[in-house]
Amino acid sequence: MRLVGCMGARQLARDFGVSHETVVRHTARLARHCMLFHLKTWNGAPPDGDVVVDGFESFEWSQYHPIHHHVAVEADTGFFLYHTDSELRRKGRMTAGQRKRRAWIEQTYGRPDPQAIRKDMTELLEVSLQGTDQGVVRSDEHRSYPPAIKRVGCRIRHEQTSSKAARTARNPLFAVNELDLLIRHSQSNHKRETIAFSKRRQGSAEKLSILLVWRNYVKSHREKRPGTTPAMRKGLLQKPLGIEELLGQRLFPGRIGLPPRWQEYYDRTIRTRELAVNRVHGLRYAY
Repeated sequence: MRLVGCMGARQLARDFGVSHETVVRHTARLARHCMLFHLKTWNGAPPDGDVVVDGFESFEWSQYHPIHHHVAVEADTGFFLYHTDSELRRKGRMTAGQRKRRAWIEQTYGRPDPQAIRKDMTELLEVSLQGTDQGVVRSDEHRSYPPAIKRVGCRIRHEQTSSKAARTARNPLFAVNELDLLIRHSQSNHKRETIAFSKRRQGSAEKLSILLVWRNYVKSHREKRPGTTPAMRKGLLQKPLGIEELLGQRLFPGRIGLPPRWQEYYDRTIRTRELAVNRVHGLRYAY
């Protein structure tokens, strides 16, 4: 609950009286469990109604390494289906010194794949629309989305809404706009101005997986009408889950198929370019 209550890793460490590394290790372990729990409970159920997708922008290590978290949400139930991420190249207005530093970073560590958004959005849609041969996808007017949609193996009607439209409940993208707001509100690493930013996008994805489970299975869909979670609205569960129920059973990756990107998250193989050491989850008897 502290991880979705906007506490950073060092704040958590001080609160519990443990080391920062202990918090990071247990956060990663909890995230692996949450990924398996979501996939087991969701069990590939086809989407109820339209699916809304968006790219949530943040950064890792420094602002020279922006990232996009791609998220998919059911428009009617608010059920958070899946997420992937993409490395981006720093863009926007920069001073001459900033451009020089960006060039040095790209020469030293390599440049992000310019097709990353298209590829990762394709996987997002393939997983979110599994179990159905047709669907409706709502998004903004990002130019990488139409090519991604064409690569998905089912018929999709694509409805686009300008990102400049008022973000009210009448906006067709309201479900994903609400999720974006909840992410920024609930996780300190995504605040607009923060010293708690993610040092690794691997860690950022892990925290997002924890928020996904909390959003779907623990938190009420509406604060003013408590008691009904997105999973209940979708018909997957009969009541909200407590922490004991969520963590009550050990889950094994060999018994639950992981999509390609989430397999990378589970194995902790997502690299941060400027880090010489990126620890992976390669323990033989751990989970």
